[in-house]
Amino acid sequence: MSDFGSYGGSSMEAKKQQVMDQVRSELALANAQELINKINEKCFAKCVPKPGPKLSGGEQDCLSKCMDRYMEAWNIVSRTYINRVQRESQNMGGAGGL
Repeated sequence: MSDFGSYGGSSMEAKKQQVMDQVRSELALANAQELINKINEKCFAKCVPKPGPKLSGGEQDCLSKCMDRYMEAWNIVSRTYINRVQRESQNMGGAGGL
């Protein structure tokens, strides 16, 4: 019977990992959607003062550059945040949980 209990525990771990992977995927999707929405909101407001049926060449260039800058800033902030969380996690572990 101990084999059955061992098997059940392994199965539970696999299910737990599967749920965690799904949550991570959903969070990544939500972050990507937020990025796209923010880019649309900020860059469109900045680059298209008078919406019309078409974008002018200047508006297209502005949107392209704005999106590039926004994504670059987003990546810098994300990397900095991740590094900070990792550093704080390591400090908490090394401080004996204080």
